[in-house]
Amino acid sequence: MFDDIRPYNDAETSEALKRASNNPLMERISAFLFPGKDPDILRNTLNTITGVDDFQTRVMYPAVRSIISKTTKGLSYEGLEHFKSGKCFLLLSNHRDIVLDPAFIQYILKDNRLRLTDIAIGDNLISDPFIEDLMRSNRMVKVVRSCNRREVYSTSKVLSDYIRTRIHSDDPASVWIAHRNGRTKNGDDRTEQGLLKMLSMSGSEDFVENMEELCIMPVSISYEIESCAVEKAFETYVKNIAGSYVKRPGEDLKSIITGIIQNKGRVHISFCEPISHSELEYCSKFANNERFRALAQIVDDRILAGYRIWPSNIVASEILLGKEPSNIYSVNSFSAYLEKQLRDLPMNVNRNEVRELLLAIYATPAIRKSEIEKDKTNN
Repeated sequence: MFDDIRPYNDAETSEALKRASNNPLMERISAFLFPGKDPDILRNTLNTITGVDDFQTRVMYPAVRSIISKTTKGLSYEGLEHFKSGKCFLLLSNHRDIVLDPAFIQYILKDNRLRLTDIAIGDNLISDPFIEDLMRSNRMVKVVRSCNRREVYSTSKVLSDYIRTRIHSDDPASVWIAHRNGRTKNGDDRTEQGLLKMLSMSGSEDFVENMEELCIMPVSISYEIESCAVEKAFETYVKNIAGSYVKRPGEDLKSIITGIIQNKGRVHISFCEPISHSELEYCSKFANNERFRALAQIVDDRILAGYRIWPSNIVASEILLGKEPSNIYSVNSFSAYLEKQLRDLPMNVNRNEVRELLLAIYATPAIRKSEIEKDKTNN
């Protein structure tokens, strides 16, 4: 039933990685992750992988550790005590980077000897067979988006069934999924009600029982330097001008590579308090659409509360709102970063507009948190 979307099993992973080892990109991947080492070492390792767990231990864990060492100033986290119950969860996460959001989570879980998650990722990102082999060997669940409207219901139902079944199977695992379709392009993390409705498709008509069975744990991830920030701002700019943005061939693969190799500053992940029975009961008192809206708001509040506000967020909010800078050195440094990001935009692009959009990506979380603090003070 789930063969088209589930991660590869051990035998499939072994065969897939043998195929992947022969890809010309493997030399570049090896040079970045393991500089100074013969690329044949990585190729030979892939050729001898026996299954999913072996791949995680021998390749993915050291690869992500290398990425953390090379491109971040440290990965911090909180909330692992929620896993002590032994339960599996639906990790409903905000989304900044195509590959690294779930990769960092997997690294943390493995580093703490906790069960790894399956990872739900859109099939638009795996049109390349090489990428599909790597992703599905890495516990990826395929979210089918490239289908017509008549197929949307059936593909959504299959995904919903898979997630619920996986969490409660004889060999259960948590499942990571972004809380909206695609990465946020403006720093404003809002859970899509449509996603929550999709998740409910496989459960009973009783709202509380249905959603409680999913064991929803909101997860908040924040990067000091936003992944592919100028690309996100440019995409929004084009949409504002033309009404839509059409990706160029190979653009998703380029985004994956850019996100992996670029500097991220500090990274923080919060595993937030799971959604409680009483919160679901509160949501159930509303009419159908409103109850999903209420649940989305609870998830959003958790994600924002867990979001680590970095100096880059504060400085961007001060610039965007025209406030007196709290640290002029930080403002000058961040302004230089902005100009460097904007330097390679096409000549016919309005740089001021893209700059404002780029500022908003950083500023929005700080502004939203500040507004919530003001509301608490006033109340």
